[in-house]
Amino acid sequence: MPVQTLNPAGLPQPEHYHQVAVATGSRTVFLSGQVARDGDGTPVGAGDLAAQVEQAYLNVATALAAVGGTFDDVAKLVVYVVDWGEDKLPALGEGVARAAQRLGVDPRKPITLLGVAALGEPDLLVEVDATAVLP
Repeated sequence: MPVQTLNPAGLPQPEHYHQVAVATGSRTVFLSGQVARDGDGTPVGAGDLAAQVEQAYLNVATALAAVGGTFDDVAKLVVYVVDWGEDKLPALGEGVARAAQRLGVDPRKPITLLGVAALGEPDLLVEVDATAVLP
């Protein structure tokens, strides 16, 4: 596997993500932000943050599969959440957990979580940007 994740001593030891990813592969894959749309472009999870997170993570996996990768190859995520507040953390976690279960992966990656006022379309609650490294 070209991406190894860890939480080094001297840094906080978060439960839900890793602080560092070490990538040793030869192909870097940059995905556009993935949102809650199915393969036909149909909106998924109207008003439901957990459902939208799940779909965005599944879309990351689908995009990576198209180039011979998996979610395990993700080195870094940036997650944009509309009107972020701590009250949204349980729904975010639920969506990630559901996607991880469906994909059979460990979803803990180095991650940056950003609260934003809006995304590209008014029904979107989350967008997930991923960078992966493949062998």
